[in-house]
Amino acid sequence: MARSSHAMLTGVPPRSPKDTFITVYGRKPVLEALTDPRLIVDKIITADNARGGSLSAILAAAKDRGVPVQQATAHRVKVLAGNGHHDQGVLADVVAPKMRPLPDYLEELAQLPGDTPCALLVLDAVTNPGNVGMVLRTATAAGIDGVLLPRRGVPAIDPLVIKASAGVAFRAPVLRAATAAEGCAQLRAAGIRVLGLAGDASVSLLRDPLPERVALVLGNETDGLSDAVRAELDGTVAIPMRGGVESLNVASAAAVACYELLRRREA
Repeated sequence: MARSSHAMLTGVPPRSPKDTFITVYGRKPVLEALTDPRLIVDKIITADNARGGSLSAILAAAKDRGVPVQQATAHRVKVLAGNGHHDQGVLADVVAPKMRPLPDYLEELAQLPGDTPCALLVLDAVTNPGNVGMVLRTATAAGIDGVLLPRRGVPAIDPLVIKASAGVAFRAPVLRAATAAEGCAQLRAAGIRVLGLAGDASVSLLRDPLPERVALVLGNETDGLSDAVRAELDGTVAIPMRGGVESLNVASAAAVACYELLRRREA
């Protein structure tokens, strides 16, 4: 594929569509995106064998908003949607204005004074789309600067994630890296302390000091932090537990972490 003229002039490769758009598939979600005035829909792609009244409504809504419509084979639509069972022959690329590659965020942070705080979350192999969506909603509500969603090991932002976030996923401050471990390494190289949430940690998230620039890593719902990510941590912190409870659901742990970071920022 030819590079854009901007890329050739600057030497910076063009941003991947996966770091620019959220792909919505299925007829109802696509129609909802088209009829939501808060969302910018870049394009619609329909399967060349798609038929039906609901498709007509999608095409009419796209025409009303001036959204281009492209056709592709049914197989191509399934590949682009990343879901072979629920695309229903149509998808939409919706602009996610706060989603960007992690290096873009770090470059912007580097231009700020060194004492400028930042608070980030990293999801390490969190596989439940409902949990991902709830984390994005909570992090956005608490004003977290970014949530690192690696391209591998975490579900794509799909209709299940969007539903769990109550639509907030479209405007969440999502940062992208290839893997959680690679993202953690980039954060540490930029001077951000990376701390994993772990039940056996001796440092308390609620009581002990935290760095001004910190990223908290949330592990898998069952297995916790992966070995690859543990190798990239500066340390671990724990959420205090009482009443014999061993751990919290990852979305609940994220809520505690987000609002503790907000509390410290506003103190």
